[in-house]
Amino acid sequence: MEVIFGYLGALIVGLTLGMLGGGGSILTVPILVYVLSINPVIATAYSLFVVGTTSLVGGLRNLSKGNVDIKVAVVFAIPAFIAVYLTRRFLVPAIPDEICTIRDFVLTKDLGIMLFFAILMLLASISMIRGRKSDGEEGIKVTLNMPLIILEGAVVGVLTGIVGAGGGFLIIPALVLFANLPMKRAVATSLMIIASKSLIGFIGDVQNLRIDWAFLLSFTGVSIVGIFIGIYLNKFIDEKPLKKAFGWFVLIMGIYIITKEVFL
Repeated sequence: MEVIFGYLGALIVGLTLGMLGGGGSILTVPILVYVLSINPVIATAYSLFVVGTTSLVGGLRNLSKGNVDIKVAVVFAIPAFIAVYLTRRFLVPAIPDEICTIRDFVLTKDLGIMLFFAILMLLASISMIRGRKSDGEEGIKVTLNMPLIILEGAVVGVLTGIVGAGGGFLIIPALVLFANLPMKRAVATSLMIIASKSLIGFIGDVQNLRIDWAFLLSFTGVSIVGIFIGIYLNKFIDEKPLKKAFGWFVLIMGIYIITKEVFL
């Protein structure tokens, strides 16, 4: 039964990416950890592959329609995938199994990753619930704030490496503010950035972990089916209320993870 719910979750991840252009990746780790009982470190590695491959499918579809700004994607992606690779290859393996002890409370590596992930979920949920006041405008010339884009790319790369999520809720606002991209192009460009940095980050895990390829490929395949269904449904659904509702769901999930890991 857990396996059925796990693959249903994979479909939901793809559906959300297809309908919203992001957000679904933040569900991948909780599904792998709590539904399929996979170790958090391995779950973040699998999430990179699932998120990267699924985002690549959506990104290539947008690229064929001319919605991706390749120059911006390259400038952002290079520091991002360098940071995510180094994080997965060296930083995550270097984190001790027991980070610290406070009286009877022991902060383990697995617990630390899940709590950090939950905090990012809360930040992402607030971003989705509040929406964005500045969505960029069509027809305005793209101007790159190179230092800020490079810095943001590196920061997002480290965060992605630690928790295995795509980081679209950080990338999209950065592209709108620092590259002056209109929202539609920012979302499309974000998918290509997420794909490149996630898949390159996963290479660092291949060198450190034993990968169950049969499971990973089947889980990813279901997610890809979901993104095609989501892209189709996106024609009939208003994105704004859907994104806000999904934001509330992510908020509840973040609170649940913190409560479960710390108090239960």
